Amino acid sequence: MTLFDGITARLIDTPRLTVNILEREGDDAATPPERTVVFIHGNGSSSLFWQEVMQDLPHDLRVIAIDLRGYGGTEHSPIDATRGVRDFSDDVAATMEALALPTAHFVGWSMGGGVVMQYALEHPVLSLTLQSPVSPYGFGGTRRDGSRLTDDDAGTGGGAANPDFVERLTANDTSDEAPTSPRNVFRSGYVAAGYTSEHEDVWVESINSTSTATGNYPGDSVPSENWPGFAPGRVGVLNTMAPKYFDTSGIVDLDPKPPVLWIHGNDDAIVSDGSFYDYNHLGALGIVPGWPGADIAPAQEMVSQTRDVLGEYAARGGEVTEIALDGVGHTAHLERPAEFRHELLRIIGYVGPSADPAPPTEAIIIRSAD
Repeated sequence: MTLFDGITARLIDTPRLTVNILEREGDDAATPPERTVVFIHGNGSSSLFWQEVMQDLPHDLRVIAIDLRGYGGTEHSPIDATRGVRDFSDDVAATMEALALPTAHFVGWSMGGGVVMQYALEHPVLSLTLQSPVSPYGFGGTRRDGSRLTDDDAGTGGGAANPDFVERLTANDTSDEAPTSPRNVFRSGYVAAGYTSEHEDVWVESINSTSTATGNYPGDSVPSENWPGFAPGRVGVLNTMAPKYFDTSGIVDLDPKPPVLWIHGNDDAIVSDGSFYDYNHLGALGIVPGWPGADIAPAQEMVSQTRDVLGEYAARGGEVTEIALDGVGHTAHLERPAEFRHELLRIIGYVGPSADPAPPTEAIIIRSAD
């Protein structure tokens, strides 16, 4: 595990499993929850992706990044997908209890956004920062209003993974010899064109920490009579986000409602209204043959669904800020770190010597109860 200066790792034993977390040297364990930030990564990543942000945040905060099960240094326990992402959120709850943290500010990226939304449905949180989150209705297989396209969620779940990518994960491939190598998937899917980083090897290391053991990534599938011929199974990562198992739209009913920051890139290839990881969108493009048409298998409008749900959250009294960044892909915290830091500090209500003096230059869309 490649750790940046000032970042440390340790294992936390919980009644559920052993969890790896990253912390900063010198952070005070007695820091109150109001100044504690917990980072949750997404699919195909780990806590390593948060290290630059952790380094850059003010040192009167306590920051913690958690590896989900099957990623990074956390135990590779199997995932019961019929619970949606609750295996993940329950692991986070067990880790918080082991750390004697009753609550904190939570940051969730991609699938991790779904995990922190699920966590917030069951536990108190001080704020939610959602970076390019999975739609509140899951990944794939739904119309704009969240209604499911088929009874078996055809085209979603474990069967949607690229087999060659899975093989390369298993082999810890660090090359750029194929479009499906983890390095090239990072370049084409995680970030927008033109992004470069001296730490790319670390980001690839993080992707390759994904466990492909049975019950982890990607998960099983079953045959379907509906196009494209497969449906989600019952175990593994991708099945947790199938719409029959995953629905966090109930956050609109939270009481009290923590403030929400939604930050995302307008050039996101993974989470968008035309995702290149959505089988129905790929069918519409002719990449997957036999597509039955938009009436039967429309692409999921992921960003619009999130905007609708968070709009309702605001209409019911919650504070919601949306930051949409042009020229940014799936990883705003890497691609636009200054904007990400500024908005994170704002949403957690940070006041201190390291507060950012000016807002970002990008357009900001703000909705709130006011």
